[in-house]
Amino acid sequence: MKRRLCQLNCLSKVNLIECIDMRSIRDIPNLKDKNVLLRADFDIPISDKGQIEEVFRVKKQKETLDYLVEHGAHVVMIAHISDESVGRSFASLVPQFHILLGHEIVFIKTIEEMGDHLENYSGPALLDNIRQNTGEENNDEEFSKQLAQGFDYYINNAFAVCHRNHASVSGVAKQLPSYAGFLVQSEVSNLGKAMDIAGKGKILIMGGAKASTKIPVIKNFLDKADSILLGGVIANDIMKARGENVDDSVVDNNASELLTGLDLRSPKLVMPEDYKKHDNKFLDIGAKTISNFTEKIKNSNMIIWNGPMGMFEDDRFEEGTRAVAEAIIESDAIKIIGGGDTISALDRFGMLARFESLVGSGKVFISTGGGAMLAFLAGEEMPGLKVLGFYE
Repeated sequence: MKRRLCQLNCLSKVNLIECIDMRSIRDIPNLKDKNVLLRADFDIPISDKGQIEEVFRVKKQKETLDYLVEHGAHVVMIAHISDESVGRSFASLVPQFHILLGHEIVFIKTIEEMGDHLENYSGPALLDNIRQNTGEENNDEEFSKQLAQGFDYYINNAFAVCHRNHASVSGVAKQLPSYAGFLVQSEVSNLGKAMDIAGKGKILIMGGAKASTKIPVIKNFLDKADSILLGGVIANDIMKARGENVDDSVVDNNASELLTGLDLRSPKLVMPEDYKKHDNKFLDIGAKTISNFTEKIKNSNMIIWNGPMGMFEDDRFEEGTRAVAEAIIESDAIKIIGGGDTISALDRFGMLARFESLVGSGKVFISTGGGAMLAFLAGEEMPGLKVLGFYE
């Protein structure tokens, strides 16, 4: 871990991608007619009508795919999807991928068919849901070898699964020369800034329901940020641990274990002052808290945000999350945001496009990672980055 921190600390002098030892797609000397296995990220929500509801992650694959195709590579993408409405299969989504990626995508049903596709290559292809294979999540070595068969290179462009020790993430990377795609490089570079930039004026905003993945980040940032603004279940857990009344609000059963080692009385932990309640539960932050949070956002120079402030899916309890999002987008600070619920909230509010329009300014970065973003910010060693040489 010391080696990693040393790498991140040189951010203020040079670009992170240039100073870390992680193998990059640009390091491949010749891609012409080479068979490339590309780990992509298409774990996306699908509407009842079979439409991709969130195109953000899909579009983030385009730069790396374009580069490979333009340099003459024969590309097969592997990815997973969790949405049950499409039977956890990509089959019905391929026509939409054509449009979003700008390429005709060949659909491959089984791993056994990949060899035939490579022999008679007819353009970039996508293998059906990799998690349909039991060897994937078990990181089975024989399955990894089967995946690698016939390929010259492996490229990981799915940062969102880099914290998983799965066959398509770390297993196959041990079977082939392996490199980071542009998305993984960008994630590491920008999240590295969140770790490296001095604490003065830096705030962390944490909300949502998955306290187990967010509390380690809070612990890691207690000496790296000026303030940590808290909402959702995380705030409930801390208040209850302090002996305060949270009524019937949702809390974690293992909160005391999760909070071990965290200074619950640290002045850097900015707790909600008031709430919107329903059925005796805290479901959104209240007006005083919104005012306090937005003022701190206004006076910051870096904002890292993961997790909504309340039950934003219900119009009655969306105000806190909406107000925080509005304050962040209006701020002149560097903004790093991520998490599935955070992106979903912005999309619901019609604000995601506003954030995306600012990405080119260098002031906004939208992470594709949920758990992976949190694992990185918590300082955990991630299997998907380790096999690319990040910790060497």
